[in-house]
Amino acid sequence: MITEQATDSKYEALLKLTSGDFQAFLYDCDGTLADNMQAHKDAYVHVAAEHGLDLDDAIIDEFAGLPTVRVVAEINKRYQTNFDTITFADAKSNVFYKDHLPHTKPIDYVVDHLLAHTGKVKIGVVSGGRRQTVTKTLQVLGILDKIDVLVCAGDTPNGKPFPDPFLLAAKQLGVDPALCMVFEDGEPGVIAAEAAGMQWLRIDRL
Repeated sequence: MITEQATDSKYEALLKLTSGDFQAFLYDCDGTLADNMQAHKDAYVHVAAEHGLDLDDAIIDEFAGLPTVRVVAEINKRYQTNFDTITFADAKSNVFYKDHLPHTKPIDYVVDHLLAHTGKVKIGVVSGGRRQTVTKTLQVLGILDKIDVLVCAGDTPNGKPFPDPFLLAAKQLGVDPALCMVFEDGEPGVIAAEAAGMQWLRIDRL
């Protein structure tokens, strides 16, 4: 658990690292704004267990930021299973939405950073999650009305680690990608931000 002092220190560090002439801040949702990665992992494990698979949830960290159907495809490869990716993804989303989402807590220093820049730069959320789930998450966090652009799974032909979602967000915001700063907790998102020509910060390493 992050102490109040540690949170303040991370917030100050975030302010210093983003003090350039940026015109847009693009935040990932799960694990960046929302402290919910364990909840997502628990939902994957729950559905896998219902199908007789003892899933090591470390694979979810490995592929953080990918759309759920792609994570399920990676599970199939790793475990030699043949889950229908859409059926599994639907079941996982239902478990998360019903059992975990209402209890979502913010990653305070990142949410505070977003709130401090609302109205000063354009704000986007770029997530590999489903729009319904991401929208509800942002509502629970109390920041949905602060978001200028929301890009979710299925909004582009290719998701993270391809640059498409970030480039779409920049286009919709009317901002040059070089003037965007991305906040991410997952490697696919970092790769996507770099490919989009954007600067980035890895939140889980601050």
